[in-house]
Amino acid sequence: MPLHWKLVIDCADPLRLAAFWAAALDYAVEDNSALVTRLLAAGALPPEAVTEFEGRPAFRALLAVRHPDDPFDPATGTGLGRRILFQAVPEPKETKNRLHLDLHPGPAAREATVTRLQSLGATVLRHVKENGGEWTTMADPEGNEFCVQ
Repeated sequence: MPLHWKLVIDCADPLRLAAFWAAALDYAVEDNSALVTRLLAAGALPPEAVTEFEGRPAFRALLAVRHPDDPFDPATGTGLGRRILFQAVPEPKETKNRLHLDLHPGPAAREATVTRLQSLGATVLRHVKENGGEWTTMADPEGNEFCVQ
């Protein structure tokens, strides 16, 4: 049986990066407000671990995005399919990513996608054209590299 997985990205501001990547991928930001509320009421989560995101309670140190067509647990808001979790860590990013996302809008839509991602806060690092293909390497608002092919 295949394993369930999620991609976890360490960052300084998980709410900001989740909002960026949800817009970039046209994904849904997970709504964990019911779980957060239950954990607060049970005393299992201290109030300082909670913030507000899009008008609802959210974990301060983590937030995930999921493919909008994938199932999720209605009791927790946690996605059960393709998802990316952003978690706060104290140290800043220092070197090149060893793992990154490749976005595939196709050659005809590459330039428009790059422009849209820049409007969301991404930056262009370089444009690459070689025998194996063509792509634009970009960085998200915290400097995490990704490619648009």
